[in-house]
Amino acid sequence: MFDERFGAVAFPLTPGHILPTRGTARFVPEDRKRTMNHPADLDLFRAALSRLDEAAKHVQVDPETVARLRHPKSIAQATLAVRMDDGSLALLPSYRVRYDDTRGPSKGGIRFHPAVDLAEVQALAFWMTFKCAVVGIPFGGGKGGVVVDPKQLSGTELERLSRAYARAMASVIGPTRDIPAPDVYTNAMVMGWMMDEYSQGHQSREPGVITGKPIALGGSLGRDDATGRGAYYCIKQLEAQLGWQPTKIRVAVQGFGNAGQHVARLLHADGYRVVAISDSKGGVFRATGLDVPALLERKQRSRSLRTGYAGASVCDCPDCGAETCWCGDARPDQVITNTELLESDVDLLIPAALERQITHHNAERIQASTIVEVANGPTTPEADTILNRRGVRVLPDILANAGGVTVSYFEWAQNRGGVRWAESEVHERLQDIMTTAFERVAQFSSERSVPLRTAAYACALEQLDEAMSACGTERDFADAPKADQR
Repeated sequence: MFDERFGAVAFPLTPGHILPTRGTARFVPEDRKRTMNHPADLDLFRAALSRLDEAAKHVQVDPETVARLRHPKSIAQATLAVRMDDGSLALLPSYRVRYDDTRGPSKGGIRFHPAVDLAEVQALAFWMTFKCAVVGIPFGGGKGGVVVDPKQLSGTELERLSRAYARAMASVIGPTRDIPAPDVYTNAMVMGWMMDEYSQGHQSREPGVITGKPIALGGSLGRDDATGRGAYYCIKQLEAQLGWQPTKIRVAVQGFGNAGQHVARLLHADGYRVVAISDSKGGVFRATGLDVPALLERKQRSRSLRTGYAGASVCDCPDCGAETCWCGDARPDQVITNTELLESDVDLLIPAALERQITHHNAERIQASTIVEVANGPTTPEADTILNRRGVRVLPDILANAGGVTVSYFEWAQNRGGVRWAESEVHERLQDIMTTAFERVAQFSSERSVPLRTAAYACALEQLDEAMSACGTERDFADAPKADQR
């Protein structure tokens, strides 16, 4: 249908609805054109719900709370009709899930990725609900995505896509309703386009509708490295708790996007020995420690001015630029696969890429004694069981990567209040929230003898139950006098 208010082409999706247009074929994988939900992604959502069931065993909450949290509040689906530079039309599936807004407006990123799926977006929105609750910020959970490979888009195509999504979801998002942010393969510029499109449709400037924007458009100082910095603050708490000496701790980081880059940078600057880093193409390993600033510079230097996406990989040779080369012994780093990185001999493993990286297939071969999940959902429940049995400490994603949404909250609060905080104030506030949340989760884990993941979900569930119970549950109405039936 055509939304006359915003000029958006948006029509409901049904399985098999995506038309085999020439433009679509470039950006949507064949299997994603045929079906809405992949079995693996349905499993991802079921796995997310299993975390809820496990947490509910360890806290006293109203059954209605658990029942409500098994279902999203609302789901919006639209096909985005985007005109390509060559004149072809791409019809791209898109989603926005508002999982829960009991504690405040729903909040969550938008990802552009060829593997996006409705069940995956539901799982991500579920995790956002618990993430906001565990760190105590007044948001609920949401998430959005478009099935597309953005690296195949020109800059103008990327802008058309971003604006089309904002138009299609204009009745769903809003500064007091649902607030998107960057996620996989979206960035500050994409958020700026979406904020601008939403503002034009509503004929008023609305910076609070989106977070993660450019600073000049109302973004917050300290937002760019917030996810990685939040994880770093958690690692510093582990350091104090376990008596680590940074120079003796070997670190592997899977994923060198925004979050992975910043946590690697901060740990390297703090003296940690970052021995392995990977991205989507592969990784590099050096037993004596990688030159993280040099890797960052190379990655940033290759970033396309048209789309903002980096072209170089960490496994490209620093001398000749090739992934496979004849530089031989002159090359300082050993090229490894993502699989080899996960199973490398390190003390601290940081998965910072995508979901389902540590599974029952490789959990027995993980050598790290501590895992800090900077990615969303990198460890499956089956792998968790194996890691717990082996005594591997796992700091879960809903706590470890909550720095991003926390500083998004700061940005939203600044937009709503018409103020601007200094970067030092943002860092100080972020550290206080992350430290407080870590201490609460660690205490629960110690007192109840449960893994950190279960403790984090349980602490979040208590917060959600308090809010939901404040609205009334069955026990509040069961004994209420019935209305006069005469």
